[in-house]
Amino acid sequence: MDYIDLNLIEALDALLAENSVTKAAARLHTSAPAMSRALARLRRAFDDPLLVRAGRDLVPTPRALELRGEVHAVATRARALFAPSTTADPRTAVRMFDLQVTDMLSTTFIPSLIDDLRVQAPGISLRLRPETLEDVPALREGLVDLEIGSIRLADPEIRTETLVTETLIGAVRSEHPLAGVKTVTPRQFAETDHIVVSRRGRAHGPIDEQLADLGLRRRVVAVVPTFASALFLASETDVVCVAPARLARRMLETLGLRTFPIPFTLPSVTVGMAWHPRNHHDRTHQLLRERTRHIMAIAADGVSR
Repeated sequence: MDYIDLNLIEALDALLAENSVTKAAARLHTSAPAMSRALARLRRAFDDPLLVRAGRDLVPTPRALELRGEVHAVATRARALFAPSTTADPRTAVRMFDLQVTDMLSTTFIPSLIDDLRVQAPGISLRLRPETLEDVPALREGLVDLEIGSIRLADPEIRTETLVTETLIGAVRSEHPLAGVKTVTPRQFAETDHIVVSRRGRAHGPIDEQLADLGLRRRVVAVVPTFASALFLASETDVVCVAPARLARRMLETLGLRTFPIPFTLPSVTVGMAWHPRNHHDRTHQLLRERTRHIMAIAADGVSR
């Protein structure tokens, strides 16, 4: 195969169908001289004239007639190989996708996505992978099909899309002293006990830096790895938990937590999704991204499912 130009198969198919260099050239949108050169190469490759002059026409040799059916079949299969995908509608596809999702979204966004997919694409199943995979190139290695959350990328080829920009708020149970305060001050915020969310166990973060600039310091009574556990603890004891305002709305309501604005400026939190280029043109993956985008917009707008 090293010395065979596979474009010659297409040329031979056209020549044997038309029995004319000019018509074969027109069929393939090329010039007659180019088709003549292709015929010369084919004659050398098959050691047969293939088409010979008979008056003003060309007629196939016995070898050409022998080849005609198989050449046409091969050319047809080759064209089909490079044709646009004609696979089944992704809404009817049966597929398992591995997702890596921030724990807050696992409890607030994923239920809505599951309900949506049960209607839009019931053959799609989701498998949530642990967030510990963030320490390996999970998207590149194919361990994860779609990552949703606060995206921190190390691989330059990864595709990303911003879904929501969030504001952080404070959350406390109804019995907490701050629950009845109309406007929480930085000092009141700092003087109460706090619970911090950090997968890496870090008790210090941007909130502490802002408080330090104001000459204040808070007491962290516990550090937990997930928002879900932090909000549950906040519903059971007098601690302040910080959570995203819109995406945590359903869980805050379920737990009966009261919320208040953080009394100083904090950086906004960007929630996005990321995927490897191998999946970019996959129609079923495109559908998953479309439904993720749709459900995240609903969650951010506070519209009921």
